[in-house]
This record gives sequence, C-alpha cells and structure tokens, in this order.
Amino acid sequence: MECNKISNSKRESFNKCRLKYKFNYVNRFEETDPGNTGALHFGSFIHEIFEKGVGAVKVEQLWSIANKIKDKYKFPASYNKKIEVCLKNFLRFNAQLPKDSLVEHHFQEQLTPDINHEGYIDRIIKAPDGSVVVIDYKTSKREKNKFELFSDTQGKSYVYAAHKLTNTPIRKISFAHYYPLTNNLVSATYTEQAIFQHVRDIVEDVKKIRGCKEDDLYPTKNEFCDWCSYKSLCNLYNDPTTVAGRINECKVRPKGKR
Repeated sequence: MECNKISNSKRESFNKCRLKYKFNYVNRFEETDPGNTGALHFGSFIHEIFEKGVGAVKVEQLWSIANKIKDKYKFPASYNKKIEVCLKNFLRFNAQLPKDSLVEHHFQEQLTPDINHEGYIDRIIKAPDGSVVVIDYKTSKREKNKFELFSDTQGKSYVYAAHKLTNTPIRKISFAHYYPLTNNLVSATYTEQAIFQHVRDIVEDVKKIRGCKEDDLYPTKNEFCDWCSYKSLCNLYNDPTTVAGRINECKVRPKGKR
C-alpha cells in the first residue's frame, strides 16, 4: 500500500483502528457521522481564533474573529458558554509570552529518501535565552499530566520538527499543552534518545502500512469508537448488509482536502 507522507494523526489512526485509516486515507470517504465530531469542531474553531488573534490585546478583538468564522464549524450550543472562558484565558496567557514566535507552522521533514513526516504546530516560541517552547492548544476536558506528555507521540514529532527548523538542541526544547478552559500549561522535555527512537518508530510504521493489503485494514475497538466519524460503516457496531449498502453510498472527498 502506498504511503510516502505520514502525519501524527494518520499514524495514530493506523495504530488504533486500521478500518478508520482505510476509510479516511485510502478510500478518502467523506465523514459519514459528522454529528459525533462536535468536540473536534469546537477545538478547530478555538484554534483558528487563537491563530488569527495572536496579536489581539482586547477580548473584543477575539470575539470579532469568532463571530466571522463560527458558521464554518458545527458544534452543539452547549459549547457556546465555553467560548468566553477560552478567549479571556488566552488573552491573559498570550500577553505573558515572548513576541518572537511562529503561529500555525506547517512542517515537512524528510525522514528517509522516500518518507516525509508532516504536520501543523500551533505555536513555536523562541525565548531570549535560546530555548524553544512548542505549544499545542487543547480544548478537551481531560488534561494530560507531565508524565503522560513524556509518551506523547505528537509532542515528540513537534519537538523533532522544531529542532530541525530552529537548529536548537533537543534538550533546550520543551513541548507543552495549553488548556484555555482552565488556563493551565503542562510541559515536558525529551531526551535525544527518545526523539530519535520516535523517528525510527515512525519509519517502521510506514513500512507496516506499505506492507498492508486492503483486507489487512480491519476494525479495532478502542476508547474513541463512540466519537468515530465513520462508526456507521463499522461491522463491529452495525449489520454487515447495512454497512455494505452505506459504503456504496459513500462520497469521496475532493482532492486537496486532508
């Protein structure tokens, strides 16, 4: 199976549920269960506000951005009360940060001659002492602790990308989750050994993907099944005959999306 570009989300999808990987990255089906993705849409909404409002000094400026883009995102009305909290907390948090930063940075690193690793980093901040902080915004209720960040594959990918981009030693780069709902920042640093082992693991996973046939892309139950945007196409939760009919009705995403 062809795989020349890999992202953290693509790799995690393959490792957690190969059927979801198949629907998303092989078949390129449009989401069949968008109603399960309210939290994801809210997260993307808040991310875009922070990206476009990084220079804001008043909460009204952030609200102006929010009102302009809100119609693009679909999330339950119950999330509306969280918007004001996120905006006010971000304004206070952002005011404390050094101004020298990159926002929504797209990276693409060549891991081997035929494997590229890519993704988007919410914020890369260069401190006056030469250190670098890589920040990922998180709108989830559950916050990871420092110990959990040590095994965070996304964090390791981002630190490696920041290391290559800024030529900063890995020991001087920290990865952090910022939670605007609580205004908490949780950070961790990685060893060079951990980062380069992570890179080797990515390469090995790409080799596994390439060695797969479509029949090898089977479903696996995990803690994210209830929020899966393809749950109605899964034989673990639906009658196989019904699933076959739904798959026949699936639409393929236009090129350029995802």
